[in-house]
Amino acid sequence: MSNDVIPPKERKSQKSKSKDKKAVTGETVKASGEGDGPQDESVQGDEERKERKKRKKERKLKAAEEASTSIDPEAPGESEKKKKKKKKSTESELLAQDGAMAVDSELSSMEKEKKKKKRKRDTEEEKLEGVEHPASEAKKEKKKRRKESPEENTPSTSAGTSSTSDATPSIGTSLVPSATPSEAAAFLAKHSITIHTPPNVPGTIPVLSFNQLDIPADLRSSFEGFTEPTPIQACTWPPALQGRDVVGIAETGSGKTLAFGIPALSRLISKSKYSTSSKQSKASTVSVLVVAPTRELAIQTHDTLSALGAPFGIASVAVFGGVPKEPQVRMLKNANKGKDGLTTRIIVGTPGRILDLMQEGVCDLSGVDYLVLDEADRMLDKGFENDIRNIISSTKPATERQTMMFSATWPEAVRRLASTFQQNPTRVTVGSDDLTANSRVEQSVEVFDDSRSKDSRLLALLRSLSHKKTTTTGASDARILIFALYKKEASRVEDMLRRQGYSVGALHGDMTQNARMDTLEKFKNGTTGLMVATDVAARGLDIPNVGAVINYTFPLTIEDYIHRIGRTGRGGRSGKSITFFTGDLHERSLAGELARVLREGGFDYEGLKKFPMTIKKKEHSAYGAFFRDDIPVPKGPTKIVF
Repeated sequence: MSNDVIPPKERKSQKSKSKDKKAVTGETVKASGEGDGPQDESVQGDEERKERKKRKKERKLKAAEEASTSIDPEAPGESEKKKKKKKKSTESELLAQDGAMAVDSELSSMEKEKKKKKRKRDTEEEKLEGVEHPASEAKKEKKKRRKESPEENTPSTSAGTSSTSDATPSIGTSLVPSATPSEAAAFLAKHSITIHTPPNVPGTIPVLSFNQLDIPADLRSSFEGFTEPTPIQACTWPPALQGRDVVGIAETGSGKTLAFGIPALSRLISKSKYSTSSKQSKASTVSVLVVAPTRELAIQTHDTLSALGAPFGIASVAVFGGVPKEPQVRMLKNANKGKDGLTTRIIVGTPGRILDLMQEGVCDLSGVDYLVLDEADRMLDKGFENDIRNIISSTKPATERQTMMFSATWPEAVRRLASTFQQNPTRVTVGSDDLTANSRVEQSVEVFDDSRSKDSRLLALLRSLSHKKTTTTGASDARILIFALYKKEASRVEDMLRRQGYSVGALHGDMTQNARMDTLEKFKNGTTGLMVATDVAARGLDIPNVGAVINYTFPLTIEDYIHRIGRTGRGGRSGKSITFFTGDLHERSLAGELARVLREGGFDYEGLKKFPMTIKKKEHSAYGAFFRDDIPVPKGPTKIVF
């Protein structure tokens, strides 16, 4: 029917019915004249969201049912119970996902509220900063200490360490701010120091003050009487305390014992803090080995390290020839028993005796991870190279060991030894690679036409030096060291001086070791003011307050002369040396070299000009003049493949 045929009353009734239907089915959004406000709109929006969620759930359920049926649409023997179980599991999974979404939304709202509260607290605390109670400050400090304590308890390791094991903690060197680059450059230039640093290793900044060393307080007692580190100490301590290998080349009397002694003891102290002593009860406790060329130098180094290590329970054993082995064997066997609260951690000795004890199975060096070769050039000159190589091979590998090598010169033999047993060492040279005389020692030469006039001249010289025939214990600058060439000559000069009423002692190879030690001790404490010695006392001995050195007979080499006069002028003090020169026998060929040393030091050498000034070619102690020191020796094989 068309609208023209329907009467107007029926049209109104049809329109009202259609409106009612739309309201019932929810198709219309607005009701006529009612619910036009914003509250009705929000209610309707919530209802629409709920309906959408229901539709999504229904779609997911349908998709899950279709997936389950599509996997096995005609599975024979599948019961209806299994299908119901699958439906329930899918429904529970969907509900769990919805619950997780709701929990996440709740958590996010909770976090927002917490942040707001925190901001309010911060603003309140800022306002009340001036009225903060000391109790709250103490609590904050305690919290900071708790946070920092685990970091302090863990040992730190240096990035540039190549020759130490991972278990060994490194020790820092910065307690007071280190020197600035300009200060470091001025220090290196002043002392003519050259530092060769391996690639990929940070440069070395010298330690200009003892306060810049981060070491235990008891170790600082060794610095008493000194104002600042010596040049070799200032430049070798930083790399040594970081665990790197070091080669130190410096004149005699430059403080090399503390240069390797302080890092060794710092290493032992730090290891004792972090190691478990119960596991090491059966194993050898020795981890530091110092090899020296002479007995006297070994004893001196042993005394220094023992005095420094005693407050920390660290003991040292000195092994050397000339005395019975039994006491040394007993000390090595009882090394880990901790007698008197001390545990033997250090061995100091000469190459021959160390090798003998190793072959007897008494000296165990398998735990040595800190090795020192003191006066390396002297040991090689004396023919100890094979013994040194055997000793080093008994210690830990180079990758797990820190090796320190000190020498007065840098010949090819020492270079070859360093390249074989060290890992990327830092080389510190004070002065030059060649042997140079101590610049603080005033040198003079007296030329004699007749060697028989030496005795009378020696007595006159002692009177001119105002040396008293009897000295008091500990007298300052009262000691005079007289060097002879042969043992019998030393004994004769000693007898002559004793007949003249002088308090004198002798030190040479024909004496027993106990007699040598007794003479040296009396000379050190000032009981005897004069000591006549052969070249056994020329190397490494640190005798305090030696005012002058007299060379009664010139030595066989110019190197021995430089080491002799180095017994005075030690520790930054000045000294004096007087040399008797006759030109007899071997002396005539050494006149040119002696004149060169005096000329370089700025001293007079006019009396030597009557002798030939030619400098003789350097000879090797074993190979003579046919040995060439300028040809680099190729590095040997690192492993043998069968």
